[in-house]
Amino acid sequence: MLRLRIIAPDRLVFEGEVESVTLPGTVGAFTVLNNHAPIITSLEKGRIAYKDKNGSSEVTVKSGFAEVKDNILSVCVEL
Repeated sequence: MLRLRIIAPDRLVFEGEVESVTLPGTVGAFTVLNNHAPIITSLEKGRIAYKDKNGSSEVTVKSGFAEVKDNILSVCVEL
C-alpha cells in the first residue's frame, strides 16, 4: 500500500494508506500508485483525488509540491 500524507500550513489534511492518488502537476495531472519511482514535483491549482478503503475523496488545492519515496507520498499544499 501507498502511505499518503497531505499537509497544509495550519493543519494535517489527511494521513493514511491509499490505493492511488491523482495530483494536479504543473505539467499535467498524474497518478501515483504503489511502488512508484521516486519523484519530487510542483503542483498547481486543482484537485488531489485519492482512493482508500472507505472510497474516493478529493481535496482542492491552490498550489504545493509532492515527494514520492519508498511508498510514502508527502504532499505540502496551500488550500
